[in-house]
Amino acid sequence: MEDKRVLTIEDISCFGQCSLTVALPIISACGIETVVIPSSVLSTHTTGFSGYTFRDLTEDIPRIAEHWKSLDLKFDAIYTGYLGSKKEVSYVIDIMESFNALKIVDPAMADNGILYPGFDQEYVQEMTKLCGNADIILPNITEACMMTGVEYKTEYDDAYIITLLKKLHEMGADTVILTGVGFEKGKTGVMISIRGMVSYYEHRKIDRNCHGTGDVYASTFVGALMNGKDAYTAAKIAADFTVRCIDATLSDKTHWYGVKFERQIPELIKNILEN
Repeated sequence: MEDKRVLTIEDISCFGQCSLTVALPIISACGIETVVIPSSVLSTHTTGFSGYTFRDLTEDIPRIAEHWKSLDLKFDAIYTGYLGSKKEVSYVIDIMESFNALKIVDPAMADNGILYPGFDQEYVQEMTKLCGNADIILPNITEACMMTGVEYKTEYDDAYIITLLKKLHEMGADTVILTGVGFEKGKTGVMISIRGMVSYYEHRKIDRNCHGTGDVYASTFVGALMNGKDAYTAAKIAADFTVRCIDATLSDKTHWYGVKFERQIPELIKNILEN
């Protein structure tokens, strides 16, 4: 297989197993050259920690991109995760328009019906624009509702999810991977819609909130996709790997800040080779 190169743009939380400290090792382990633009640097992530340091790198983003243009660099895909401001989102849109690559966006701005701290409706509007410029988007139900104006519900049926998918496609993306979709107790899964052709992969639900699992999922999806897997297979591999990482963390009560994904990577590579 021809070597692939992916650019990922998100923050660096130096401690806490999320964002770039997840994306870089997982995508690289999948055999993909992984290029990064850090949007900011934090000593830790912001959930459960206080007193963390923060350095904003927003204005470095266009300068890095301009240098790369002068070098005529090429990317097979551009994958974005957590972005800290509306200005960063606009810079990312510019980058996606400048480089001819597959555009993959994890909105990474909300969960459980509420926005992450520091975000507002103006940020939602900017993220909606970014997702509208993407080829593949990976929202959870909360993010999907915020971008489409559909009422957020915790109990729903097939028709509700199909409405969400339709409205997400209307924004512009050909492929929608809607995460956290569960129709019965103890189960959850992902809806994969490729130009309106819908399939569902269901798996066991673990009742523990773990930080960074969205980053693990999206990064694994990108790694599998860049290995030639179709969107459904990549979504399945990513879901199975994320569950495995949570399982590996459950017994360690001191490890509350992320999931132990590192020792599970060999199994991920095996799954990619076998599927």
